[in-house]
Amino acid sequence: MKTSDNTIDTGNIALVIHGGAGTILKKNMTPEKEAAYRAALTQALKAGYNVLQKGGKSVDAVEAAVNILEDNPLFNAGKGAVFTHDGKNEMDASIMDGKTLMAGAVASVHTIRNPISAAKAVMLKSPHVMMIGSGAEQFAKEQGLTIVDPSYFYTKERWDQLQKAIEEDKIQMDHSDSSKKITQLLKQPGNRDYKYGTVGACALDINGNIAAATSTGGMTNKRFGRVGDSPIIGAGTYANNNSCAVSCTGWGEFFIRNVVAHDVAALVEYKGLSLKDAADEVIMKKVPATGGDGGLIAINRKGDIAMSFCTEGMYRGYVKKDGKIVIEIYK
Repeated sequence: MKTSDNTIDTGNIALVIHGGAGTILKKNMTPEKEAAYRAALTQALKAGYNVLQKGGKSVDAVEAAVNILEDNPLFNAGKGAVFTHDGKNEMDASIMDGKTLMAGAVASVHTIRNPISAAKAVMLKSPHVMMIGSGAEQFAKEQGLTIVDPSYFYTKERWDQLQKAIEEDKIQMDHSDSSKKITQLLKQPGNRDYKYGTVGACALDINGNIAAATSTGGMTNKRFGRVGDSPIIGAGTYANNNSCAVSCTGWGEFFIRNVVAHDVAALVEYKGLSLKDAADEVIMKKVPATGGDGGLIAINRKGDIAMSFCTEGMYRGYVKKDGKIVIEIYK
């Protein structure tokens, strides 16, 4: 198998994951909490690596890694999803296969334990790319996925975050607010952490195929069925064997406007940029220039990895063919 300029070394495997980007400072992190994050990221990497090591597909590896993060209340996805203004957990996810360009996504779901598995089911077992709300939940149930009572997603920490957000009036999306005022509210230093969360994974399998997956609980205190970039193919998730696989985390509105995931892939495929240069071009320059911030992970068919972010930190890690796990959190 070949790309436009390089022979692909089949037999190579690699996996990169993220657990969200934002104002993540070592001074604000207890040793116990940092250890918990590192343990969770390690567990996710091991789950995905186990699939790859056994000759499994990259699509299955990213699902396995993201499932672990969705089940861990530390992350804003699945069990740790943040609350909407109405006190609900409203989750989004998407997945894409770089070999076939098949993709699946779900948005605004409340009862699916692992939204990324629902997104994969949409990709593989339906003619569609995206399903939302009760329809997506009904489809997931028919596919035999685990359906839970909404109370499963409750965590005290996320509930307290919502109460604080409401109290401080962090996000006001009523018609009396201009988009400029909302942007100013979100840009205030104390408000920045309310935008971030999201988990994701990108993988390269033994056959030289790549895939990407992203899952999120969205934005604390969000209203009116707001959906960010995570379930949108090309914005929060993208994978194409001709370029790279990308999973994003950050201020979703800006990732949608900049079509971030696809933009990175386009710079690789059409302009010939290296994976790192393409990621940095979009995350360090383009997104901030329009007022947003966040990060992304990416992988190509050679096993090159990029982990680019313009925030104070991003929970991230990777494992390559040798099985050595690397975890990073801060800048």
